[in-house]
Amino acid sequence: MCTVSFITHGDAVHITSNRDEQSTRLPAYPPATYHTATGLTAFPKDADAGGTWIAMHECGRAVVLLNGGFINHRHTPPYRKSRGLILLDLIAADDPAGLFAEMDLPGIEPFTTVVWANEKLFECRWDGIGTHVSELDPALPRIWSSATLYDASVMRKRESWFGEWIRRNPQPSGYDIIRFHQSAGDGDPNNDLLMDRGGRLSTVSITAIDIRRDAGSMSYHDIRSGAIHNLQLDFRKHTTQQG
Repeated sequence: MCTVSFITHGDAVHITSNRDEQSTRLPAYPPATYHTATGLTAFPKDADAGGTWIAMHECGRAVVLLNGGFINHRHTPPYRKSRGLILLDLIAADDPAGLFAEMDLPGIEPFTTVVWANEKLFECRWDGIGTHVSELDPALPRIWSSATLYDASVMRKRESWFGEWIRRNPQPSGYDIIRFHQSAGDGDPNNDLLMDRGGRLSTVSITAIDIRRDAGSMSYHDIRSGAIHNLQLDFRKHTTQQG
């Protein structure tokens, strides 16, 4: 939930997330489908709080979480609800960005969520004081980095890597995007996309969502074990296939 890219071309929407976590955190459960009040939702589940950092609904919408709002903040627990559980509230809503704007968030740790819903792209930020919702042009490729781990200069550096890569790969496949999330950087393990800060904090997984008109897929790459889990949602038949 600490590096997210968004790319569209043709009828494909690609949302990819690198999750950077402390080594002491329990490994997440790989993606599965869960029944909610508004339909099936696919997501990997956090083993600590039961929430998630990335989710896809059978109607074709998706949400993904990054820690922090605009700048780094002081961690002052306890917080009244996990941000990963709030993400599940958002993915279940017909209008996730609208729900976010109306949420009562005091007492929640700052976070950013990227929302794809009804063929529109939104950036939603809670900075600990207020909510900020921006509709973005989905035709423009974008990358976000967590404000809690990467300062403004590193964010700009990562944006330059992404911009240069997009110039060389204007219509990347899902495989190409995952490869970028695995390899982009300048050799500094503290700030490369696949990061490692002395083993205490590192990228533990890469999750990629591919949304088309009639179906969506989620690919989960567990960096620690090397396992890859793939899941599909059929938006027309509202059925799932896992493997």
